[in-house]
Amino acid sequence: MKILGKWVVLSAVLTSVSSVAMAKSPPRASTDTGVVEGNKDGSVNVFLGIPYAAPLVGQLRWKPPAPAAKWSGVRKATEFGPRCMQGRVFGDMVFRDPGPSEDCLTLNVWAPVDAKNLPVMVWIYGGGFVAGGTSEPRQDGHNLAKRGVVVVSMNYRLGVFGFFTHPELAAESDYKAAGNYGLLDQTAALSWVQRNIAAFGGNPGNVTIFGESAGSFSVSAQMASPLAKGLLHKAIGESGGGFSSRGLPFKKLEEREQEDAKFAESTLGLKSLADLRAVPAEELLDAALQKQDGKSEFRFSPDVDGYFLPSPIPEIFAKGQQNDVPLLAGWNRDEGHFAPTAGVAPTVSAKETAEKEFGSRAAEFLKLYPANTDAEATRSLSDFAGDQFIAWSTWKWIEAQKKTGKAPVYRYRFDFEVPADPKNNHAAAAYHSSEIEYVFGQLDWKDLPWRAEDRGLTEQMQKYWTNFARSGDPNGAGLPRWPVYSADSGWEVIHFNSPSEAVKDSLRARYLFLDEVWAKQGGQ
Repeated sequence: MKILGKWVVLSAVLTSVSSVAMAKSPPRASTDTGVVEGNKDGSVNVFLGIPYAAPLVGQLRWKPPAPAAKWSGVRKATEFGPRCMQGRVFGDMVFRDPGPSEDCLTLNVWAPVDAKNLPVMVWIYGGGFVAGGTSEPRQDGHNLAKRGVVVVSMNYRLGVFGFFTHPELAAESDYKAAGNYGLLDQTAALSWVQRNIAAFGGNPGNVTIFGESAGSFSVSAQMASPLAKGLLHKAIGESGGGFSSRGLPFKKLEEREQEDAKFAESTLGLKSLADLRAVPAEELLDAALQKQDGKSEFRFSPDVDGYFLPSPIPEIFAKGQQNDVPLLAGWNRDEGHFAPTAGVAPTVSAKETAEKEFGSRAAEFLKLYPANTDAEATRSLSDFAGDQFIAWSTWKWIEAQKKTGKAPVYRYRFDFEVPADPKNNHAAAAYHSSEIEYVFGQLDWKDLPWRAEDRGLTEQMQKYWTNFARSGDPNGAGLPRWPVYSADSGWEVIHFNSPSEAVKDSLRARYLFLDEVWAKQGGQ
């Protein structure tokens, strides 16, 4: 019996050691292309740099995404994949990847340990469709995943590599379409989620897409595209929608083909698609970053190609043909805080702006954007710049979904002044992109004098976002009430601040005015 007792004790010890070893072993998941091995970071499993599509380089440049190649054995998924080709456009972007490459179509997954059938949140980064990447610390999915969701982010092609058009590209396409390769990449990643996310503990039947700036424009485009049908079940847009020619315009394919052909010939001296595909990536990028003929590096953006977008996004929504899913969207108070006055007194500049932009209706403009004092005029000029840039297009998207969709809509405005960031020339303000750190719970990646109010707001926004991902309703215990956006409640908008509160929309007349004038001008 004593000998047997020793064996029992030894067996218990071995079992304990085995359990510890298993607990310390890296997490693995089986995808349709092979097994990946990530890292465990506290209570979250992290998988980085998973290929979701084949490399599209050389003569495969400007092709729709194709399935990734299968691999044997176990593939390490512990490092971010290269970000897609881009220049240094935005000084506040910080990356943790190997650097730009054409071979960039990878994604990342953050999932709670022991996740099972959890809501999935797929992030689409911003950057004007010319810059950005999933390795930015401010959009790391770790802290959001701790809220009980699976977070996915994907790299997608940018600039000339993601949105170039050419008559030969349309001719070789089965759908006679060109451009929108970056948007097709996003859709391919959403398709990957449908096929594989269950292996990471996610529910493919409960997918929320969310994005900021160009990422928000992308969310509106995915809502509009028939190719994304069934791939998304909820949508969140942070600052931007594909409803305006004043921000990031979605031009018609025919117009873009002429512009892009002119670019290719004037900067590279090339006309044929074969020659353009033979150009080294760095040389092509350098040419695309040149500013000429009034065009900047932002010249390449999505188009109405007849395939991904059968018609302009506003028309798709007007006909009720969008993917009708719950929508949570809004923008930041100081989207246009950079608005210059060019040495002219703000009151004078505001009046000149009113007359130039609105002619005989200048007086109406100045009632909605008052300029009786320099301080008031400075604020109004900033507000109008933000409305032109981002806010009006987001408002129009929200209104379009409200008009023809059946799913609920929730609207917000981020009013909270983030502490000043001298390194990136940001004054204390609710500036464009400043909400990202709060949504992801990633304040500490940046060395700023964060306050208790910052901590409280990031906690609140993460709860709203993840509640919405679970049920299509952001409300929950301990949170200020966020009403559905509707006429019955006075078009209530929640204002994120300290404290946050929902109030009736006091600026509706402003956006209705812009809507009416710009519609008549034909330049929405």
